Amino acid sequence: MSSSYLIRRFAPYFKPYKGILIFDLICASFTTVSDIVLPLLIRYISNVVAADFAEFTTDLIVKIVGIYLCLRAVDVVANYYMQNTGHVMGAKIETDMRRDLYEKCQNLSYSYYSENKTGQLISRITSDLFDITEFAHHCPEEYWIASIKIILGFVLLVRIDALLTVLMFAIIPIMIAATYTFRKKMRRAFKMQRSGLGEINSHVEDSLLGIKVSKSFANEEFEQARFDVDNSRFLGVKAIGYKAMAGFRSVTRTFDGLMYIVVILVGSFELKNGRITTGDFVAFMMYIGVLLEAVRRIVEFTEQFQRGMTGIERFIEVMDEPIEIDDAPDAIDLKDIKGAIEFNDVTFRYSDSEEILNKINLSIKPGENLALVGPSGAGKTTFCNLIPRFYEVSEGSIKVDGYDIRQLTCKSLRSHIGMVQQDVYLFSDTIAGNIAYGKPGATMEEIEQAAKLAGADEFIREMSDGYNTSVGERGMKLSGGQKQRISIARVFLKNPPILILDEATSALDNESEKLVQRSLADLSKGRTTITIAHRLTTIKSADRIIVLNQDGIAEEGTHDELMAKDGIYANMYRMYQL
Repeated sequence: MSSSYLIRRFAPYFKPYKGILIFDLICASFTTVSDIVLPLLIRYISNVVAADFAEFTTDLIVKIVGIYLCLRAVDVVANYYMQNTGHVMGAKIETDMRRDLYEKCQNLSYSYYSENKTGQLISRITSDLFDITEFAHHCPEEYWIASIKIILGFVLLVRIDALLTVLMFAIIPIMIAATYTFRKKMRRAFKMQRSGLGEINSHVEDSLLGIKVSKSFANEEFEQARFDVDNSRFLGVKAIGYKAMAGFRSVTRTFDGLMYIVVILVGSFELKNGRITTGDFVAFMMYIGVLLEAVRRIVEFTEQFQRGMTGIERFIEVMDEPIEIDDAPDAIDLKDIKGAIEFNDVTFRYSDSEEILNKINLSIKPGENLALVGPSGAGKTTFCNLIPRFYEVSEGSIKVDGYDIRQLTCKSLRSHIGMVQQDVYLFSDTIAGNIAYGKPGATMEEIEQAAKLAGADEFIREMSDGYNTSVGERGMKLSGGQKQRISIARVFLKNPPILILDEATSALDNESEKLVQRSLADLSKGRTTITIAHRLTTIKSADRIIVLNQDGIAEEGTHDELMAKDGIYANMYRMYQL
């Protein structure tokens, strides 16, 4: 992405703070005038002394010093505003961008997260935007100051000596052209650094979340070796960036010296030939310092600029990701739901794979308890994920209470569906906080009632802090059965009319499974329930059992009916009992 395109995409974030930005640039103008006026004052003093020393009176000295003191006072106040409010403006813009990026991540589909590493996304949300504060503040400010110094300086100096002024300013575009290659290399290196840091984040996250596995296999050294590879690769990328930066700075310093040489050489001949005065020569020499300071600040800011551009580019890459599943313009809210679900010729395939489901036709009655069984890869979980529109059907339609789910708002559809999965995710919060996730704003009485219904109240009260006990990261302080019952309490609190149980007890021991099965049986009463079964004995009482395979629905009926058919289900059941 070109810098001009990135700046155009970034510019709207200044809109809420345009008043601050305008005043910041006004303050920058005041500080710049103060720098420009000093060489002119020194030129005036030098010319007065050279022409007639008697005119260099105390009153004149006091007047000149007074003027410069006033300018410096204004400079101090203006600089304070720039350093304080200007930086706060940059921090607010960074905050706004991080908010928008996080909101975008919340709306991205499941498929995006299956194809992208979480560590890379964390890097984009956090570290990639760190430099935005400095960039948002200094980018307009530094270029504004440099523009004033160059333009105003040129206007003032060309009136003193046109030849010397043109020669001095002609060096600036040559210097900019000479540094172009290094600036491109810096930009590329900084983007590689961002990506490399994302890879490190991904590896660290993956390794620490799987720390029990690595320790159980005594693979600490193996994990360290893997990390060292990523860490060394990141060092190599940073070295490339520093090499480009060194070349960039060397070129600019070369042109700094060249500018002094031109002024000293040409200016000395101009002075010798009487075309400029001593004061003019001194003013030129001093203004080189002012001009080079502006150029030097731009040079120093170039590193920050490229880092900011890289952060903006990686920000835009995520913001431009299409939202595959979104509300239709005329989407309606689902209300007074009964729980009827209908699959009409539903086919589903991932973008780069064969069909997972093929021409599925199925009607589920309100309150019906339906079980899904079949070999791994038959599409059972995909079948369930299509109902809340976690994925979009490739062909056909799914209806809930007669409404095509694509005509409903995602929020209203999903608010009526509760899911209990095998892999329970608990947030790093208290037990009460995790249960309340099912109904934000729930009272403590509602939370406790949900826990009782889920069979979790007893073990919760036995803990040191009861409902205020912290569960640790991903619920690591709790057993599998305890985590599962808290997740069930969360769904009890949500009280959805449609319930999806995705192998909710397959990872539990026998004792925990019995407790959780009892909770699930209570949870399923009066709700349309779809159960993905791993242990076939748990679904014998289901109203209907659907057998899925690669060709679609292979069998359906009650347990007794399917056993009597002596088909796929009967073979699976007998194999399970062996």
